[in-house]
Amino acid sequence: MGLSYWALKAQVLIVAADNVGSNQLQNIRKGLRGNSIVLMGKNTMMKRSVRIHSEKTGNKAYLSLLPLLVGNVGLIFTKGDLKEVTEEVAKYKVGAPARVGLVAPIDVIIPPGNTGLDPSQTSFFQVPGIRPFSYGLVVLSAYDNGLVFSPEVLDLTEDDLLEKFALGVSMVTSLSLAVSYKNLLAVAVATDYSFPQAEKVKEYLEDPSKFAAAVSVSAVADSISATAAAAAEEKKEEPAEESDDDIGFSLFD
Repeated sequence: MGLSYWALKAQVLIVAADNVGSNQLQNIRKGLRGNSIVLMGKNTMMKRSVRIHSEKTGNKAYLSLLPLLVGNVGLIFTKGDLKEVTEEVAKYKVGAPARVGLVAPIDVIIPPGNTGLDPSQTSFFQVPGIRPFSYGLVVLSAYDNGLVFSPEVLDLTEDDLLEKFALGVSMVTSLSLAVSYKNLLAVAVATDYSFPQAEKVKEYLEDPSKFAAAVSVSAVADSISATAAAAAEEKKEEPAEESDDDIGFSLFD
């Protein structure tokens, strides 16, 4: 199948193919047969193919693949789940011996000690066939409908996303409180996020009659409080009447 058919699926894995042999690559193609296709070639040719496809279909989103076509890389077009395809590709790793000029993908530590062999007998270590390294296609990036992202994103679960979202909301809330940002209430009203102080406002917005009743009760309470305060003040300012005993003599003496 050609590039145009698979490109319609709009899902691509960009893979590094360093030290991957032809037989190994053939096994990977067989393992992915049915829902994916592996395209390898010179970067200039792959870039040209992407540009031609983009011009013919008008799909400019594929041009975001061009900066990723650097080094010994290939493209895996798939109509399957990106995570499942990535896991399938990872199964096809083969062991390889250490050779001069190769960059080791992992650290191999040989403790110092006397081997009992002279320099002319080092070929002895090649006989056991030790293969401390393993090589295969390594997913560098993933492309999905115009978006390019790291393959680590494929390992995220719904619980991970919810946890990160909750953490983000918590950080925004803390920052808002720290800078005395007062529009949290507006955010709570406009979204499903809420907090105790916003519940009453949401309740009033859902049923304005409750707000009117609350205002009426509050006004009556304020009026009663004001009347009581005025009466208390008036009583305080009224002078006390002097009794006959306070004059110093009695009218009946």
